[in-house]
Amino acid sequence: MRLILLFSLSLCTLSGFAQKFHLFVGTYTNGNASKGIYVYQFDAATGEATLVSTAATASPSYLALAPGGKFLYAANESEGNDSSGVSAFAFDKNTGQLRFLDRQSSGGDGPCYVSVDARRKWLMVANYGGGSLAALPIRADGSLGALTQLIQHSGAGPNKERQEKPHVHSVTFTPDDHYLITADLGLDELSVYTFNAAAAAHPLSASPASTLHMGPGDGPRHISFYPGKPYVYAMMEMGGAVDVLRWTNGKLVATQHISSLPEGFKGDIGSADIHVAPKGKFLYASNRGDANSLAIYAIDTATGKLTIKGFEPTQGATPRNFMIDPTGRWLLVANQRSDNIVVFSIDKATGLLKSTGKQLSVPAPVCLKMSKY
Repeated sequence: MRLILLFSLSLCTLSGFAQKFHLFVGTYTNGNASKGIYVYQFDAATGEATLVSTAATASPSYLALAPGGKFLYAANESEGNDSSGVSAFAFDKNTGQLRFLDRQSSGGDGPCYVSVDARRKWLMVANYGGGSLAALPIRADGSLGALTQLIQHSGAGPNKERQEKPHVHSVTFTPDDHYLITADLGLDELSVYTFNAAAAAHPLSASPASTLHMGPGDGPRHISFYPGKPYVYAMMEMGGAVDVLRWTNGKLVATQHISSLPEGFKGDIGSADIHVAPKGKFLYASNRGDANSLAIYAIDTATGKLTIKGFEPTQGATPRNFMIDPTGRWLLVANQRSDNIVVFSIDKATGLLKSTGKQLSVPAPVCLKMSKY
């Protein structure tokens, strides 16, 4: 009887830990009270978050966790000054503290996106202002070496104000880690580069293995893969739409173009982030500008195509980034200009969102990531 009781208590303890995660918040630090990166304990059983620590660094506008959760990387986004670059941190899961390791140049202005390969060998950086992508080696201790490869995009798009030159907005590894996909808002292009983690200095092919041209003036920003199936979803920042793509043998093929805004919407458009729910039934996309909403889609698992389910106000201004927690129960949205992170519950049957009343007050939050506790 005692053994059964101890076993039951152990299961309860393990279950409790399984419901807890570390939440990392990246912010803009220019002209506000932000301290840099904020670390919270997030309880997936309740949707509650508790501040654990902060780490000072300049405008960590995008974050990437290395596999295993022991290292965190930040894009220090700025234009044309010495604070622009990428930073590496070691993370202590027991204390919830980040320890600064080093910072390197990203090779271009406005680094806005970072990603780490599955073997933790390389950090990839998108330089929005510079219109380039960079590869930096990751050392065994998690620190960064100086960049060893810089690929410069060239050209322009039809919108003379927003697309006067290339603007690489994201760099995303494919699930098999064999390719890297870039979204270039300035060129209206998604480019696929071959990736070799074992390379000594140049892990990416010098030129794209394939390129998909999006609609003129659409401005691709972020992408999200469907788990276990060859479907890719691309957010069009300027066009206010989602493009459904099929991923086949290193190439992207467009299959659907669907609005992320209500029919007849007339306001300013500024679509931003996009994520497939963990079990693949639903897709969510954020709209900034005058909409300040989350578009909710059902996914046809046989084709990958989307059907709009509805729109949810984000209860704040400029939802630049959002995330779905690993359990699929909660959606957290970072509202940059209203300084709040709002927690919604997800209806697992319909995908619709419901306000929980839970909010975090954080100056200019723009990126959310989670790791196991």
